[in-house]
Amino acid sequence: MTESFIDKFNVSRPKALVLLVLTAVLWSIGGLLIKLVNWNPLAIAGMRSAISALIMLAIIRRPVFNFSFAQIAGTISYTATVIMFVSSNKLTTAANAILLQYTAPIYVAFLGAWFLKERVRPSDWATIVMVLGGMVLFFFDDLEAGSLTGNILAVLSGLSFAITILCLRSQKASSPLQTVFWGNVLTALIGFPFMLNSVPDASSWLGLVLLGVFQLGLSYIFYTIAIKKVSALEATLIPVIEPLLNPVFVLIVMGEVPGPWSLAGGAIVLISITLRCVFSVLKPHQTAVPETKETC
Repeated sequence: MTESFIDKFNVSRPKALVLLVLTAVLWSIGGLLIKLVNWNPLAIAGMRSAISALIMLAIIRRPVFNFSFAQIAGTISYTATVIMFVSSNKLTTAANAILLQYTAPIYVAFLGAWFLKERVRPSDWATIVMVLGGMVLFFFDDLEAGSLTGNILAVLSGLSFAITILCLRSQKASSPLQTVFWGNVLTALIGFPFMLNSVPDASSWLGLVLLGVFQLGLSYIFYTIAIKKVSALEATLIPVIEPLLNPVFVLIVMGEVPGPWSLAGGAIVLISITLRCVFSVLKPHQTAVPETKETC
């Protein structure tokens, strides 16, 4: 997606807030749809990204790969993120998968000091300690081997997502959504061999189309348009809808309930990250806070 395309959508601030809410809701249906698709996790990730790439290609028209370090690293880390997130959703609860991935801003704060030369404040370190404590609680529940693997993949997904964020931020003068497009292309190529092993049923195909078109494709289009018109605080707090709604949808439809330790750990992670984001916005003189959800 090019900046020239985004500039054509000069939406008002109220409309931008609506788009931001829609973005968070679309992101939040990922856990449920992944659970409902009966297919290999790598095949799901590949097909979801293939459909999303087609949506983005219709917008970008002429994608460009400039072979910069940021674009190469961003493409690889994005691919790792979406593959591990889909896999973790299949192996552990949706709540565990999204809340453990939601630790990404903490890795951004830590890695940003090295990658983007940003200062890590005492509040960042305090939040890191709190989040790490919350993450430990996820592993206190009586986990089977698959659930344990799913939790680990979710943690690694949060780390790779943080690297993706840093790479996208370093390309803010160009078009970082080009990196998302190429990440989807690479994910589709990796997932293609696994698609050949079996054919999903009709309901699974419906889930895959919804994942590719809405949960991954249109959501990024809405977010990119909205982010230019909202404040950093709004961009931080409104997308918190995602980790709140994601496990709720799965609970309502599939009856999947995370363990008590996971619920406690998730609450600590969610509150710690949100407070850290709010503090960053309320104290802008201490460090620059980019107006994006993921960089809070």
